[in-house]
Amino acid sequence: MTNPAAVTARIALVGDRSPSVVSHTRIPLLMDSLAERDRLVLDAYWIPSEDAEKEGAVSGFDAVWVVPGSPYRSEEGVLAAIRTARVEGIPFLGTCAGFQHALLEYARDVCGLVRVAHAETDPDAEDLLIEPLACSLVGHEGAVTIEPGSLAQSVIGSERTVERYFCAYGASRHLDTLRAHGLRFSGYDEDGHVRIAELPGHPFFLASLFQPELAGDGSRPHPMVRALARAAVEHAVRYRGQPV
Repeated sequence: MTNPAAVTARIALVGDRSPSVVSHTRIPLLMDSLAERDRLVLDAYWIPSEDAEKEGAVSGFDAVWVVPGSPYRSEEGVLAAIRTARVEGIPFLGTCAGFQHALLEYARDVCGLVRVAHAETDPDAEDLLIEPLACSLVGHEGAVTIEPGSLAQSVIGSERTVERYFCAYGASRHLDTLRAHGLRFSGYDEDGHVRIAELPGHPFFLASLFQPELAGDGSRPHPMVRALARAAVEHAVRYRGQPV
């Protein structure tokens, strides 16, 4: 049998790495903590959005995390990475802009809403799926109510959590269409706005408008990050694990 602690999982961090993006500086600390505290060893590869355009760029990884930091240099690259994770059953996490683009990919490729756009990159588009928030969440902290029985609830362990944001865009249009095609919205803020999305039937597909990587000081990974790491290791054991 395979010992999960003896398996190193490969995770693709999709985004344009920058020392000025706080979440990017946090992620290496989280990787170290996961290995030390939880014995979940992840070999992290940063995939710039332009490189993600290449066919198979994230195939073969055990997890894909689309990290914050939009506008990305290549929206198409980010969407391609999300599509690969969704179709190939690779554990996926999208945070902040990763959440926004996960909805965009699903709307276009699953729901057939091929003209929907993101206001940050195409502000004059006629059909905006991702729009400026009425009140910016940059530097904001707020409560999120989580639906019982959801993946998010099982991961976070409660039906209410307080999370940190650093974003100015969200989704309010076409949500019923996304639901009708299988996407589940499982977390909402106090005003009923969508904050978490997940994909039932997928091994692990979770996205949040808030940024779990900003929780605490980075020494204790947020439950969503830990759950992604666990799913990545399980994927590695299933597809690449060796008897020990």
